[in-house]
Amino acid sequence: MTGHTKGEKVMYYFLRGDGLAETDGKGFDRARESLAVFTTAEWRQEMELQDAFRLNMGHDSVHFCKLERHDNYLFGTFQIPRHGQEGEHNFAVYLLAGKLIFVDDEGLAEHVIGKLRNQKMKKGYGLGRFLFDFLMYIIEGDILYLAQLEHEITEIEEKVLRDKMDGFHVKMLRVKKEISGLYRYYTQLQDVGETLGDNSLELFDKDELQLYEIFTDRVERLQSETQVLREYAMQVQDVYQSEISIRQNAIMKVLTVVTTIFLPLTLIAGWYGMNFKYMPELAWEYGYPAAIGLSVIVVLVCLWIFRKKKYI
Repeated sequence: MTGHTKGEKVMYYFLRGDGLAETDGKGFDRARESLAVFTTAEWRQEMELQDAFRLNMGHDSVHFCKLERHDNYLFGTFQIPRHGQEGEHNFAVYLLAGKLIFVDDEGLAEHVIGKLRNQKMKKGYGLGRFLFDFLMYIIEGDILYLAQLEHEITEIEEKVLRDKMDGFHVKMLRVKKEISGLYRYYTQLQDVGETLGDNSLELFDKDELQLYEIFTDRVERLQSETQVLREYAMQVQDVYQSEISIRQNAIMKVLTVVTTIFLPLTLIAGWYGMNFKYMPELAWEYGYPAAIGLSVIVVLVCLWIFRKKKYI
């Protein structure tokens, strides 16, 4: 998918009842229902169209999805995530009675229009139905991508349980960041669907309004799936913390056992290290072997006690 090239003409289309057909600027003006795709540079030069419909909204900076109602039109900005990649697709939309205008520098709008033109369309296909199809196409593969994210979280969890936790924080941070961005995206799309369904400017008929209810419901389900993934990711992180605690406890257990075993040995060494003149063991021929034997016996007794108590 490629965007506009330098010097490329504005793309105009009109709806002829059974689909889309290309036209020119005059055909766009005359048609009962039509749409156009501009680049930002082209739109800035299209002052006549902007003045005719009082389309004076700026769209140079798109940071989220929104749809605002104005006197005679709806103005929206869209920031579509690139699944598994950095960055987003950004474009703006003007929707008024019988006209739909895209301002898009990346070619996403033309790409989707090209895909929709190749589909078989029912008789009476109108602008409201086209916008619904456009929005549904944008979220078409999202459920599969959410399933991919779930599989990725599952693999991370399995590695944690197999004690292969290298790079856990980097991997989990990336996944959580992706999920968080998708949750915000679906929340914003839900607001867009509700604004379209409100139909305060009476741009759609009853059947088209039902379509936007379907779109809103679909986005709500995607949002719910994303929330489930957020909770799953948090659970995996809790499992990771639990595994870390278990490993630390195991280390502390070993250190405690070692310390407990060597504590009586330290007592023996300190006791016989006093070197008092009248200590009988100092002159005893077997004093040194006896101290060694006593130490070994103490170690063995401690190990037997620990094993009996199931400390080791």
